[in-house]
Order: sequence, then structure tokens, then C-alpha cells
Amino acid sequence: MIEQLTTYDPVAALVDDEEIAFFMADAFETGDATYIAKALGVVARAKGMTEIAKKTG
Repeated sequence: MIEQLTTYDPVAALVDDEEIAFFMADAFETGDATYIAKALGVVARAKGMTEIAKKTG
């Protein structure tokens, strides 16, 4: 039996500031600058998507 993998986008889980804070705290714990930078990019996308959702209802 072959398992089918799906793509996961963490933006879907970043629904409020508390989730974002937890996500970023986890990134900073790694101490990996590249990972932290990617996490910041994810947060930026999440914030942008939240603003779009608010504006469009």
C-alpha cells in the first residue's frame, strides 16, 4: 500500500496572534537563522491573508 502525502501550509494554523507567537517562539528555539527567516515569511503570509479575509468578508 502506497501512502499519499499531502502538502501542509502552516499559514492555515496561524489564525491569531497567540498562534503566531507560539510558532515564532518555536522557530527561535532552534537558533537557526535560516529557519527563523522562513518562519517570519510564513507569518507575513499569514498576516497578509488575514487582512485580505477581513477586507473581503
